[in-house]
Amino acid sequence: MNRSKVVAIVTGAISLILALAYLLLVQFLDFRGEMLPAPQSQLLGAPPYTATLTGEDVNLIQNPCI
Repeated sequence: MNRSKVVAIVTGAISLILALAYLLLVQFLDFRGEMLPAPQSQLLGAPPYTATLTGEDVNLIQNPCI
């Protein structure tokens, strides 16, 4: 066998190993079950964040070079 055939066989073997590892990983992640969203009960207790702008803040936003 010449060198190019050996490189092709080794590259193909590496490709197959990576493909099988990827399929096993996907199957494992899929086997864990349905993905559930985060619980909403913990989010409802937090007060909403509100910000108030003063006249000075508005001037800085409109003209940041001051």
